Amino acid sequence: MYFTMVRLEDSHLRERVTEYLQQFVNEERQLRLKEVLKNRTRHVTLVLEDLFQTQNISAVLRTCECYGVQDVHVIKNRNDFEIHKAISMGADKWLSINEYPHKEGNVKACIDRLHEQGYWVAATLPDEQKRTIFDIPVERKTAFLFGTELTGLSDEAIKYADGNVLIPMYGFTESFNISNSAAIILSHFTERMRHSTADWHLSDAEFDELYFEWLQKSVKDPDGLIKWFMQHNS
Repeated sequence: MYFTMVRLEDSHLRERVTEYLQQFVNEERQLRLKEVLKNRTRHVTLVLEDLFQTQNISAVLRTCECYGVQDVHVIKNRNDFEIHKAISMGADKWLSINEYPHKEGNVKACIDRLHEQGYWVAATLPDEQKRTIFDIPVERKTAFLFGTELTGLSDEAIKYADGNVLIPMYGFTESFNISNSAAIILSHFTERMRHSTADWHLSDAEFDELYFEWLQKSVKDPDGLIKWFMQHNS
């Protein structure tokens, strides 16, 4: 489902291959890739637990890409993870999608990984303490956890999350559509984040790795080009 790319752990070698691939990408495209990367962030991320409606999945991915959120975490249990290309508009191509296949403990494994990366994990559901999205500090890395369309988050996800958060509502309807919820939360969080003192930009290493990845997605037969370079520059 996703683009398969060459990964080079040696940063010096990756730099050389990057310079080689740039020959096949016009300067305007190179500048566009770098400009988007300057606004990319891993300071905030979304976790999607067992969504089943492809249109919702695809809309959420498109929202993440539009707001510059690089990573999305997908927990799969009863439902497969499928993308509706007409709705995602190719957004998934530019995201780092981390999947957690259906097996015992996959919810905890996802949240544990986020904790290791320094995220505060917020479960999106009604909160007795009335903590809203406006109360979440943007200075700390935050992961927003969304549950399936009909039943919401699992008990396990709520158990291991660090806290709850809700979107203020003033009508009769109890909740927003999940894609709308994601858009509202990311709109408020990322806007506040970008005007804060938080260090939300990609690191130099992350910037270079993603630029190398995106160059591959911008040329024809990247695998063949890289193999040729390796054979003639060993």
